[in-house]
Amino acid sequence: MNSQDMSIITLVLHASWVVQLVMLLLLGVSVASWAAIFRKLFALKRVKTLNDDFEREFWSGTSLNDLYAAAAQNAKQAGPMERIFASGMREYQKLRERRIVDPGTLLDGARRAMRASFQREMDVVESSLSFLASVGSVSPYVGLFGTVWGIMHAFTGFAGMEQVTLATVAPGIAEALVATAIGLFAAIPAVIAYNRFARDIDRVATHQETFIEEFSNILQRNLGAQPAAPAGHSASGH
Repeated sequence: MNSQDMSIITLVLHASWVVQLVMLLLLGVSVASWAAIFRKLFALKRVKTLNDDFEREFWSGTSLNDLYAAAAQNAKQAGPMERIFASGMREYQKLRERRIVDPGTLLDGARRAMRASFQREMDVVESSLSFLASVGSVSPYVGLFGTVWGIMHAFTGFAGMEQVTLATVAPGIAEALVATAIGLFAAIPAVIAYNRFARDIDRVATHQETFIEEFSNILQRNLGAQPAAPAGHSASGH
């Protein structure tokens, strides 16, 4: 390779096959990482919109029965908060249908159902985060491996030369260093996205946990106001 021709493309094409394989792997990981970032970005935006819409409807004065009927009918398009609410109401109604009238049992059953639903929803929301964390932590080391291998390969090639100058060393070293650069190119966006998404997901989790507590308080007040409600009837308002 001409020592003056040091473009990235030329460096990649003249690198050893091991270094090229490392670069190809890192580029593939980078593409997958960006795809995961955009998917997660749109998914979190959708979760926030659906949660806000449901919460606005919940506090608008609509009866719990009407909200539950809407949630059951719209289960596939519902947001996490709406599904958590539906889980609590479903368990609450099942216990009432079994003629259980003890307020503590009813409230505890509804809360357990909501907590289980909350955990399922958070598992979905947190998907892809572990992949981004792995990309952010491993990619620089994979790139470093490519660089070390490339430098070893370059120096092996210099062994038979009687005179080694900077002009002969520079291309081989530059080829090897490209692997580290690509590793960082893959890792940095993944780390930034992971930190951003982790913060956003924490806010979503806190918001949903607050809703569970508020809805539990509403059920508790309704149970206190209707201690002898007949089986098959559920709370009608809040």
